[in-house]
Amino acid sequence: MEAIFSVLPVYFFILLGFTAKKIFTNQIDEKTLVLISLYFFQPILIFWGLTKSPINYEFIASPIAYLVIVLFCLVLLLLLNKKIFTNRTDQSIYLAVALVGNTGNLGIPLGIALFGIESVPYTSIINIANILFIYIFSVYFFAREQFSLKEAIYSILKIPGIWFALFALFVNYQEISINKHIYTALEMGAYTSMVIQLIIFGMYLYSVKIKTIPWYSSLQISFVKHILLPVVGIIIVLNFTNLNSYVASILIMELMVPLAVNNVNLAALYNCKPFDVAASVLISTALFVFFLYFYIEIIRYFIK
Repeated sequence: MEAIFSVLPVYFFILLGFTAKKIFTNQIDEKTLVLISLYFFQPILIFWGLTKSPINYEFIASPIAYLVIVLFCLVLLLLLNKKIFTNRTDQSIYLAVALVGNTGNLGIPLGIALFGIESVPYTSIINIANILFIYIFSVYFFAREQFSLKEAIYSILKIPGIWFALFALFVNYQEISINKHIYTALEMGAYTSMVIQLIIFGMYLYSVKIKTIPWYSSLQISFVKHILLPVVGIIIVLNFTNLNSYVASILIMELMVPLAVNNVNLAALYNCKPFDVAASVLISTALFVFFLYFYIEIIRYFIK
């Protein structure tokens, strides 16, 4: 029950964004918030997460394992996407969105509810791995609809989150201390990033109509996120890693969270059917509420 209540703030801020767009339909431009989030607050979130705890084995191994699992599933999707979708834009959305979970806005508070405050360093670093996947692979698949391969790669390099991640790893590795007042400002910016993303999602949901939801693509994406990715993750974690049971449980939980709101940000940034992407995130989030109890029981069963 505590785990369910822990996600209520997430839905509160989504509803807040939905209500704001309904009241101020023509006065609020959601793309402005997308740009502010992507280029200002998310780099702060990345830097904060990567400097939160010193580097140790689990701190490095858990995000690497996460990326291995996601990249393995990406290879499977690359082999299947043309058989599932005939439209290239739908293929791009499928590849860009289906493996990107809400590891920050939802994963961090859910981790606290299930595993305690000690889980925050691990959920944060896994969230950073997820963000790196977004900024490299998801950005490429979204951008390729408008740009050539060279231009798509260049658009990736323009995303500041990548450079902030590298700088944060350097600061952490060199054990450079951060002034407590600066760290407080970073923490404020990190949580602001999470709130803004949820509000953006709510604003895009306002324009999603039940009759126009792309059910086929949304359910295909949800199958990957809620069935394929967790199953592959459990197999790899149990058989090919030596993570302790605590960190392994956190990793599997992060693989089970619904689609990330950040998917909507990038779809809007590159004009790649953002309302369809918002609908897919909505359906995934609704399914997660239904699956949450079973996910918790699976984690308890497989990770002793």
